Amino acid sequence: MSHARATHLTRRGLLAAGGALGLGAALAACGDDKGKDGGSGGSAGTGKSGPWSFKDDRGTTVKLDKVPANIVAFTGVGAALYDYGIQVKGVFGPTKTSDGKPDVQAGDMDISKVTILGNAWGQFNIEKYASLAPDVLITTIFDDAGTLWYVPDESKKKIGQLAPSVGISVYDRQLTQPLQRMWDLAESLGADMKAAKVTAAKKRFEDAAARLRAAAKAKPDIKVLAGSASDQLFYVSGSNLSIDLEYFKSLGVNLVEPPESAKKQGGGWYESLSWENVDKYDADIIMMDDRSQAIQPADITKATWKKLPAVKAGQVIPRSPEPILSYDKCVPLLTNLAEALEKAKKVS
Repeated sequence: MSHARATHLTRRGLLAAGGALGLGAALAACGDDKGKDGGSGGSAGTGKSGPWSFKDDRGTTVKLDKVPANIVAFTGVGAALYDYGIQVKGVFGPTKTSDGKPDVQAGDMDISKVTILGNAWGQFNIEKYASLAPDVLITTIFDDAGTLWYVPDESKKKIGQLAPSVGISVYDRQLTQPLQRMWDLAESLGADMKAAKVTAAKKRFEDAAARLRAAAKAKPDIKVLAGSASDQLFYVSGSNLSIDLEYFKSLGVNLVEPPESAKKQGGGWYESLSWENVDKYDADIIMMDDRSQAIQPADITKATWKKLPAVKAGQVIPRSPEPILSYDKCVPLLTNLAEALEKAKKVS
């Protein structure tokens, strides 16, 4: 496996930023480039008219004569906007699994109603993108350089000439910040932020956060490890940089934290362990990367994994390193961990 340049390690090597990157990290480091009710009929949803502007997290202000109607977005961003009643025209990023079902990052979007410009890292069909006559491209940012997530480096200039872009940062901050930014963006696009389902979801999120805080306070000795699995390596995420883990830590969750020196090869996000050393850190609960590029717990056959105390105790839960940034989709992230803490036994 060749050494990736620093920029690639931050972006491609972090194909999952969230810390533990699983298969995505391994592929990236090797340079491998290869719904339901709630959506609105139109892209902007509510018929909001007049000039539109939005200042993104790069400090860039996009100004248009009218509210964008033809929106193209990273899949997870499209899923978040969908929850707020905004239907995008095209998406790029993990959208459809090998069996044709919606990827976990597609949320509740009806993927048959969007044009998929690329379904994997390095894929972005510029001709299809142009045919959509895009008004704006929206994606996330996983570094401090403002790099647009899943927009290929080699074609970013051509893509950038077709429409302005908006970037929402999910780098080195707590989950509540990008959640609010996505809320602001959806509102600017014409979403009804006073709709009952929207306000109810935000209330559920606040209640779930309170529940997690209480659970963490009641079980301060329970250690929680965030992991991701690939065939050759097991990745342990650090709590810094990742929006979900930084937020969990702020609520009092006792997260396993690899030393900075161990995370250096992972750009500060994660430590890579061989499966022989998967027991390096004591953990009572293990949160495992739920994205399609990572091997899921039920499919891990390594004997060393099966011997881990948390695994033997059945204290393994899913984690979403790239959360869909709507309150509705982030509620389970909190409730799953709160429930696991409430039920957890000290096994490490």
